[in-house]
Amino acid sequence: MFQGRLYYVRVSAYNMKGWGPPASSLPPSAAPSWRESDGREPRRRGHIEAMERLLQQVRATHTHYCCGSSKLQNPSRKQSVSRSLKHLFNSSNKFVKTLKGIYLAAVFYHKDSLLVTAEEQIPIVEVDDSYSSSLMQDFLWFTKLSCMWEDVRWLRQSMSVSMSSSSTLQARHKMLTAAAQLQQSLLGTHNLGRVHYEPIKDRHGNVLLVTIRDTESQHSLFNGRWMQVTKLQSQRKSLSTPEEPYALDILIITMQDILAYQRRSTHRLAPGLYLGYLKLSSSVDQIRVLVSQRTPNMLCHTRIRDNANVSEEWDWIQTLAAVGDKRRSEEDGEEAEPQAESHAPLLYYELQTAVLSLLKHINVSLHKARHFRLYSQEVVEIGHGVSFLLLLPPADDVCSAPGQSNPYTPLSGFLHLPLQMFE
Repeated sequence: MFQGRLYYVRVSAYNMKGWGPPASSLPPSAAPSWRESDGREPRRRGHIEAMERLLQQVRATHTHYCCGSSKLQNPSRKQSVSRSLKHLFNSSNKFVKTLKGIYLAAVFYHKDSLLVTAEEQIPIVEVDDSYSSSLMQDFLWFTKLSCMWEDVRWLRQSMSVSMSSSSTLQARHKMLTAAAQLQQSLLGTHNLGRVHYEPIKDRHGNVLLVTIRDTESQHSLFNGRWMQVTKLQSQRKSLSTPEEPYALDILIITMQDILAYQRRSTHRLAPGLYLGYLKLSSSVDQIRVLVSQRTPNMLCHTRIRDNANVSEEWDWIQTLAAVGDKRRSEEDGEEAEPQAESHAPLLYYELQTAVLSLLKHINVSLHKARHFRLYSQEVVEIGHGVSFLLLLPPADDVCSAPGQSNPYTPLSGFLHLPLQMFE
């Protein structure tokens, strides 16, 4: 994922304890950025403007088609998206066992209350009565809509679908149709919120896509009402068993966790320089990144200092990187540190403290972390005065393969988010 030089942190009890910064060390001031030392432009400079120009070009190209596309819709192929998921949980056990479908649910909440229909159901519509093996890729595509809900109608009109279209195109068109149904007919608002980071699946072949929106007040967007989450959970009557709950039951049972994730994922870090831990895992159809449940919108991290700027210290990091490249093949032993105490900047000692704190957070011992490395190609600038230095496991363990046991992955209190969702 990251290219460039990396150097070993050489975490050990010897070099982490008993050392202190020299008296002459001063915290870095508002000095020139590390970029001035490297002579590089910000990575994302002009990217947003370029993407906006591309989007406007696409819109302009399709304008003539969009204006008349509503007349070209085939009435015989209307989607049955108005069917609520409540029919999936009626008394017809045969129907429940044979149906395999995908649904879209809209969770609107304010504090501890949810917006429900007159029948005390979460607003849900059917997307399709089946799904393919490319569901995860279709889902990741669908999550991008949360950045442009107001364009659902335009996208739907621009997407020409026929019986000969690919299964992927048909599936995504049905997702757009379901979203439009929620927006126009049921909720009366374009903004459906953010898509939950993973679909909810059950063992009966049903899949539930969930959008979540925090509303500023308990105003009704349609003929519905507000209900406490705990009340909805206590009144829920289900035909499923605890061992094999239906998708809707899973949604309601885990509602507090889902809302907690939503709230935490919108929190912004205070300005400063942080040390982040990059750990990935791969499966057949996606890559996931390790995050903390407390801050799922950031890598596992610890704070280094208040000042996010790395200036003259960048030359010191590059020097260490060059030394680390030469020593990478050496055996662990009583090797000397590559710099003298008197010449080490304050960042060196701040990093020592931060590494210990981060290892404790991810529950990795000093012995296991002896080959961890610091990414030295750039300071990752998140924005809003927040910057990251990255700590990585050994090269072969940065991304775990399917079925591979990895000693550098903590067991509890963490999530493995799809990389696209994390981005």
